[in-house]
Amino acid sequence: MKLSPGRQVVLALLALLFVGLQARLWFGEGSLRHVSALKTQVADLKEQNAKLAERNRLMAADVKDLKQGTEAVEEIARKDLGMIRDGETFFLIMEKPKP
Repeated sequence: MKLSPGRQVVLALLALLFVGLQARLWFGEGSLRHVSALKTQVADLKEQNAKLAERNRLMAADVKDLKQGTEAVEEIARKDLGMIRDGETFFLIMEKPKP
């Protein structure tokens, strides 16, 4: 069965269109591989955002404690600066080095 020249041209154009669409589907921007990589990137960024949101929440709580009371300030002064209250005695217990 022989096709007419007009049908051959239409068939060739359809084949080229099909190949072009398949190439876009598998390669380049918007391809399946590209979409998969973007989905992975989105998941990683969501995880990172969740960690940063938790960190921000903890820092906001620390700021609130520092603004509202002296207990947090005292804790930081004792822990980070080694300060003690008036009338307190500081004992530093040294452990013997292990041989």
